[in-house]
Amino acid sequence: MLFLLLSVLLSVLLLLNFRLFPRYNVDTFQAIVFNYPVCFLTGWLLLPAGQVFTIDFSQTWTWMALGLGVGFIVTFLLSGASTQRMGITVTSLANNLSLVIPVCFSLFIFSDGNSMRFDALNYVGLALAIVAVALSTYRPATPDAATAGQPKSLGAVLLPIAVFLCYGGTNTTINYMNIHYIPSADKTVQVTLTMVIGAIAAGAVMLLVRLVRGEIRLQAKSLLGAVTLGVPNFLSFYTLLLALSAFRGNGAFVYPLYNIGVILVAAAVAGIFFHEKLNTANRIGLGLAVLAIGLLSWQQFV
Repeated sequence: MLFLLLSVLLSVLLLLNFRLFPRYNVDTFQAIVFNYPVCFLTGWLLLPAGQVFTIDFSQTWTWMALGLGVGFIVTFLLSGASTQRMGITVTSLANNLSLVIPVCFSLFIFSDGNSMRFDALNYVGLALAIVAVALSTYRPATPDAATAGQPKSLGAVLLPIAVFLCYGGTNTTINYMNIHYIPSADKTVQVTLTMVIGAIAAGAVMLLVRLVRGEIRLQAKSLLGAVTLGVPNFLSFYTLLLALSAFRGNGAFVYPLYNIGVILVAAAVAGIFFHEKLNTANRIGLGLAVLAIGLLSWQQFV
């Protein structure tokens, strides 16, 4: 549970970065692109003694990891486009509810005799977790400058669906790789660094395109933002992989706890430091989240 808790706390630290970037006029896109080299350096420093990072293109997992890195960037761009065209509420729900994809794969496809067995209480907790995620992230739709008055084309409507599928697909692939291609915890950094290489390559191409088009100018403060973003970004992903390994690749257990853990801690931090208000649906969702955690993890405490 320690790795899962650390992943939750580090993920909330990521959200704090995004919350503070506008206050300090940090370009979020540049910070995200430059955060991946910082991620690589962080992971390289965490390599176990005696290990040297290399890329073996003859291995299947290498291409899967590089593809995942590209997928991280693509998912980010889709999230941005969906937020602009369909609003924050719809995009946030698509992101958080995507946990049903890795959960279903973990329960019905990846499951084996070594995985934690789900009982009736666990399944009730899983259902409550999905409802809790939806309610906790719900915000009443209000017209704003970005979405008000815009006709919703088929392409715009498909954007949240693409976000849902991309987030769910990347998390499912991560779980699959953790089960089949990470035989021991000391190999986790090697695999994660390969994913980061894919993200660095895709991010560099996108940054170069925007620079050539004159859409952005490089900011020095974005490099500082990349450091505060990159270190917790790598560590949150690294500890999530370690949590999956600790629970024998049981994504049906780890992902719901991870999602609702992030929501609970983020809500507390937002309320204390940013005075963000919760609506009735959010409060109900947070209450259900606590109940869901208990039902999902009761075997760990008896």
